[in-house]
Amino acid sequence: MDLERLLTDRLTPAFTAVAGEPVAPVVRRSSRADFQSDAALALARRLGRPPREIAGAVLDRAVLDDVCAAVEVSGPGFVNLTIADDALAAMVAALAGDDRLGVPVAADPETVVVDYSGPNVAKEMHVGHLRSTVIGDAAVRLLGWLGHRVVRVNHLGDWGTPFGMLIAHLVDLGEAGAAQELSIGDLDGFYRAARSKFDADPEFRARARQQVVALQGGDQEARRLWRLLVAQSQRYFLTVYRLLDVTLTEDDFRGESAYDDRLGTVVADLDRLGLLTDSAGATCAFPPGFTGRDGAPLPLIVRKGDGGYGYPATDLAALRLRTGELGATRLLYVVGLPQRQHFAMVFAVAGQAGWLGPQARAEHLGFGSVLGPDGRMLRSRAGESVKLVDLLTEAVTRATALARTKNPELDEASAAEIGRVVGIGAIKYADLSTDRTRDYVLDWERMLALDGNTAPYLQYAYARTRAVSRRAGTQVGADARIVLGEPAERALAFELLGFAAVVDEVARTAEFHHLAGYLHRLATRFSAFYERCPVLRADGELRASRLLLTELTGRTLRQGLHLLGIRTVERM
Repeated sequence: MDLERLLTDRLTPAFTAVAGEPVAPVVRRSSRADFQSDAALALARRLGRPPREIAGAVLDRAVLDDVCAAVEVSGPGFVNLTIADDALAAMVAALAGDDRLGVPVAADPETVVVDYSGPNVAKEMHVGHLRSTVIGDAAVRLLGWLGHRVVRVNHLGDWGTPFGMLIAHLVDLGEAGAAQELSIGDLDGFYRAARSKFDADPEFRARARQQVVALQGGDQEARRLWRLLVAQSQRYFLTVYRLLDVTLTEDDFRGESAYDDRLGTVVADLDRLGLLTDSAGATCAFPPGFTGRDGAPLPLIVRKGDGGYGYPATDLAALRLRTGELGATRLLYVVGLPQRQHFAMVFAVAGQAGWLGPQARAEHLGFGSVLGPDGRMLRSRAGESVKLVDLLTEAVTRATALARTKNPELDEASAAEIGRVVGIGAIKYADLSTDRTRDYVLDWERMLALDGNTAPYLQYAYARTRAVSRRAGTQVGADARIVLGEPAERALAFELLGFAAVVDEVARTAEFHHLAGYLHRLATRFSAFYERCPVLRADGELRASRLLLTELTGRTLRQGLHLLGIRTVERM
């Protein structure tokens, strides 16, 4: 039960009756009572009445007796609301019998396409791919849990002029040698070697360009070698996804090449709609509202002067397929903030073409960068981008060592399992607990700390709930009566009831730091409850009540972390 929504529903008719028009009560948590509304203050000038008088009139009309123990007008005209303990207890008890912890399935399920990760063939995934993969996977998990049909799309960079260079290098190495080099994950080495030859050797450069023509012309041998490059790269990507514990699979790969035969049609249809203009030899769209530094209209180049197509054409073709053939009503593009203008222009042109509109909307979920301790882009000691697999391996190694230090009695298998869960969880949580539009510093000591706003702190809180349940020896019934005699019990109850509202908000905004913040608050409330309210030493009804609160906390932590893509362990 969402208490803020319940109180809003009760107060809205009363405010509307007093004001003579619809008024939002703006209910929020308060330090002076459980909840507070300050809507009377905003109404005072409009109605020409004192805000305290308005607030009093609202309370005279509002039906709150079955929910609130006390309602009052305070200060200049605040409406203070204190929830009755028996009402609060009944709402929390209802969660015990609800597999979904008070979170309803979406009333109007949508088809949502989530475009995320997007590595390039023949290049290794680096730390720059972390945020897209982690944020996108959290969106997939949460929206899927709410009952939406979610389509994962891993938009691979697998097409374009660099592939002539890569195919020519593959031919020089021989298929066996190339396959061996690629299979060990040294994609960057393969790419750098090809690039070095392309830059230094005119003969190789000529062969590379011939391979581009052959590939794009449908030559069977060129296509076969290209597919070898793609397949070896995909195998590598999947090993990274397994280590990162995300839901992406082989079936989710959708390369830029998949849209190649659609690009001409997209351009022709845009031209037919009068949306294209020739500019400096290129075919461009000029969506309204986009200008350069000189104030001139900014072009979106859909076909280059040489007849080739760039990213805008591919993105428009992909968008059109997703809304038209897949029936998507919501498109989420999890791509870094530097691409904000590009996607805004693509969406604007798609809107002009009728591919977006009331029937389908697109959102760019932009994100900031991962920084090193020096506040600059995270780099290796050699000054290169940090390989993602190296970053994840280091996280697991550090967490495993920490697990052994904290619990020397762990066997090797248990330490390794805890190390993986905690290490990968720490990486994901550091990312998702940060406002995605901001940069953040990758700080190992802070990320792996067992206190503070970290994954290990939340995982430890969950493990503690499980330890209490194990020591209790008996399963408490879901029909146990909740008793809220202590402030810490009451505070924990309020937090448990807040889960549904947070999930609803994050489903709309994809701002996962709000869910992370909620889980941290819940774990903190549980820690205070655990310290101040003995569970196993309590008797009878009180013991059953506290066990049930503990169990609900564990279930909520586990579900919330799962939505973020973070696993839990029974013991730490």
